Amino acid sequence: MGHLKTVEQRLLWLSHWMIHHANHIRPKADGIKVGGHQASSASMVSIMTALYFSALRPEDRVAVKPHASPIFHAMQYLMGNQTREKMENFRGYGGVQSYPSRTKDIDDVDFSTGSVGLGVAITSFASLVQDYIAAKSWSGGVPLGRMIALVGDAELDEGNVYEALQEGWKNDLRNCWWIIDYNRQSLDGIVREGLFDRVEKIFDAFSWDVVRVKFGALQQAAFEEPGGEKLRQWIDNCSNQEYSALTFMGGAVWRQRLMNDLGDQGDVTALIDRRSDGELAELMENLGGNCTQTMAEAFAAIDHDRPTCFLAYTIKGWGTPIAGHKDNHGGLMNKTQMAEWQTHMGVATGEEWDPFATVEDTESFKTFLNQVPFFAKGTRRYQDDKISVPAIELATDRDQSTQMAFGKILDDLSKGDSKLAERIVTTSPDVTGTTNLGPWVNRRKLFARTVQGDAFIEHRIPSTAKWEFTPDGQHIELGIAEMNLFLLLGAAGLSHSLFGKRLIPIGTVYDPFVCRGLDAMNYACYQDARFMIVGTPSGTTLAPEGGAHQSIGTPLIGMSQDGLAAFEPAFADELAVIMEWAFDYLQRDGDGDPDERTWLRDETGGSVYLRLTTNPIEQPGKRGDDAFRQGAIDGAYWLRKPGPNCEVVIAYQGAVAPEAIKAAGLLAGNRRDVGVLAVTSADRLNAGWTAAQRARSRGNTAARSHIETLMGRLPAHCKLVTVIDGHPATLSWLGGVVGHQTIPLGVEHFGQTGSIGDLYRHFGMDAASIIEKIDGLTLGRPIN
Repeated sequence: MGHLKTVEQRLLWLSHWMIHHANHIRPKADGIKVGGHQASSASMVSIMTALYFSALRPEDRVAVKPHASPIFHAMQYLMGNQTREKMENFRGYGGVQSYPSRTKDIDDVDFSTGSVGLGVAITSFASLVQDYIAAKSWSGGVPLGRMIALVGDAELDEGNVYEALQEGWKNDLRNCWWIIDYNRQSLDGIVREGLFDRVEKIFDAFSWDVVRVKFGALQQAAFEEPGGEKLRQWIDNCSNQEYSALTFMGGAVWRQRLMNDLGDQGDVTALIDRRSDGELAELMENLGGNCTQTMAEAFAAIDHDRPTCFLAYTIKGWGTPIAGHKDNHGGLMNKTQMAEWQTHMGVATGEEWDPFATVEDTESFKTFLNQVPFFAKGTRRYQDDKISVPAIELATDRDQSTQMAFGKILDDLSKGDSKLAERIVTTSPDVTGTTNLGPWVNRRKLFARTVQGDAFIEHRIPSTAKWEFTPDGQHIELGIAEMNLFLLLGAAGLSHSLFGKRLIPIGTVYDPFVCRGLDAMNYACYQDARFMIVGTPSGTTLAPEGGAHQSIGTPLIGMSQDGLAAFEPAFADELAVIMEWAFDYLQRDGDGDPDERTWLRDETGGSVYLRLTTNPIEQPGKRGDDAFRQGAIDGAYWLRKPGPNCEVVIAYQGAVAPEAIKAAGLLAGNRRDVGVLAVTSADRLNAGWTAAQRARSRGNTAARSHIETLMGRLPAHCKLVTVIDGHPATLSWLGGVVGHQTIPLGVEHFGQTGSIGDLYRHFGMDAASIIEKIDGLTLGRPIN
């Protein structure tokens, strides 16, 4: 325990010095506070010391509370996994990040955190993914680790935490720990009294073990003294606000208050009088979560794989001059406080960055660190081989929707024995059947750790859904909670790095409800998780369902979301080409040099968003030329090439293709050399365009993006009409590529019930409306 205490004090100092240096020593060009959450870090230091240096194994994975990031990086610095240069540049450009980041930090971050609540919940889904992999014949006996979240008590206000609890219960969650830093203070004040009594009942309802860690070793020893039981009762009855205030005011005030409440009782008075003011303050601040010994014992006592919640009582700002103050969440020690605290901590001037300052027996301490199991194998980022992608072919000889084509592609894969099909895992929030995953699930079954029968199959009741739960299953069915969908996709999309086994996760959701899971989707992309999300049906396709089930802004989400390549194909053959490319793209991890043909950084890889529809449309027949295939991937191709004197180009994206094609036909004889541009990805076109402009601004005058190449030969007088079953801003920027007047058409307002044709007319996306706009807003003969 002596070495653990030394680690604790080293982490406390190094983390707080790093924050102090960033705010009070490092020059600031703009004079703005850097911040760093000293108090929130201090409350976690004993917990993290006990966890990382006594309890964890290399196979365990941890999501660190965002505001405990300084403790995490101080720990990695102590272990030689973080540099002084980056520590000195904490919260600066290229330095240690504010919150742990898998993609921006150089040390061993398991899960990025920052958006509170999400790091907590993803650990339960990572445990589910670990069980999924372990159940497969190709797993190779991956050792089961514990998926652990270090949780700020205010994170329990986030609704997604409780959605995850319910989903975990349904999937027989195991090997998951949530360790709650119960310091009872948040950004704006003190946590309500008795809150955790309610929270604890929720954990119990979902079959979690709850371990209260309220009293530290010093307090437990004091309780054994005469009068100790009365002291325990006083602590139990003291309000959160009062305890925090007394902590801030210190030992003399503690003594006065305790003597006022408990004095003149003989044994209690003697217990208090045996301690100096400093010793009394140390005793009263020795809550369970601030005692490394107590936390280590609590962790070591767990001898099962049931999900466990540790409620660790702590003091916010523990061990520092700002401990307990209600403003300490965003507060920092000033220079005078830090100087006094440095003396208290015994750190000599000039040794502030020395990892081993104040350590008396350095060699013994280093020997201890070298033997800590969690760090023994070095960094724990795994890799897995890329999976070859078979050719994806699809018959296009009849009317069909892109959603139907998606289901057929997966069904065809399910019939084969490719490694790709073996590694695909699908999931959906209670819309499996209505997003065309049914055939895949019927063949590949649903995942559960134990076999579960289907009563309909047993009783021979006819049903299209032959749902069998088995460890071999490749579909994970979720309840109606889109946050859980994206958290599961995020966890599965990191499987190659977390567990050394690559999965190809595919999720489906009604496109309007992408927005309900948007925070978790952004979180998954921020971690560089790799997944395919299929938003379907999209736009006004669900016309009879009304405006609440019709998506408008999702194409703009696809364009703006980093780490996500968004596509909206109109035809089945486009989708086949895109999915074949996407299965490879999900696995790429190159250096990111842009492709000078498109100026897209395709070698870095990423996730993929497919915006599909249930609207069946006539297919263009078999196409296999390279221009079509490459254009579908790059984002656009000429469905009808414009002539040299082109007066109008109609550019469309998605299922409005028949309306655009019909309008182009009606223009014959009324406008010259009309072109039709099939856009499959406004996202990739726009990204390539802005990247090429950056390259030109830096001296590469030959840089041209794919959309600039396509639009470059259009005459200046050509007018551009864009149309999409979504927000018109998705395509309206195309006019700025070369400089053409643009007429953007699409959906800007909530829809209503009706047929697809009704809504196309209502929003001005049908062929007649396109012609009307061209007739009224461009020069030329009137169009009949």
